[in-house]
Amino acid sequence: MKSNQSTREMKKLPFLFGTILFAISLSSSAFAQDARYPIVNNYGGIYEINGAVDPDSDIHYRIVIDLKTLQSDKERLNQGLNNVARMMNLHGLGGVSKENLSVVIVAHGGATESILNHDGYRRKNDVDNPNIPLIDALKEAGAEIVVCGQSLLARGYEQNEVNNEVTIGLSMLTVVTEHMHKGFQLLVFD
Repeated sequence: MKSNQSTREMKKLPFLFGTILFAISLSSSAFAQDARYPIVNNYGGIYEINGAVDPDSDIHYRIVIDLKTLQSDKERLNQGLNNVARMMNLHGLGGVSKENLSVVIVAHGGATESILNHDGYRRKNDVDNPNIPLIDALKEAGAEIVVCGQSLLARGYEQNEVNNEVTIGLSMLTVVTEHMHKGFQLLVFD
């Protein structure tokens, strides 16, 4: 009798396994969605989260970002710079308008080379700077990008090697403290 019961249970396993796989495929497709880019086009893709608490769309967000992320793979985007795009897009997805989002990115340290023009970047890395289209998209979205002049000198870059869309500041420290006194909140992207 036990062997008959075991045989019946064994015959049910393929059906049970198929049912589980079908349920998993339904639940994963419910979460599958395309990345969204509400403020920075084509960079910093983010996803809608149903039931999440959104940022207050009536606030004017003033954010200064200390960007020091080292880009280890010189042919890929600087992830810290791409995270700025994500942060801007997340605010946009949450209902904050582009006009209510003031972002200043201050690159220094390891992130310094990510803001160079192709000539400067190529001189050091033997490839074109993959970050230039991202910088253009951030600027188009309203972000201001500044590079630390002290980091430029310390790393042996010339001012004419800086991307034309980027402003040269005296230092990261002075640009950040100036903006903090103007009411900007500091975020640090390592």
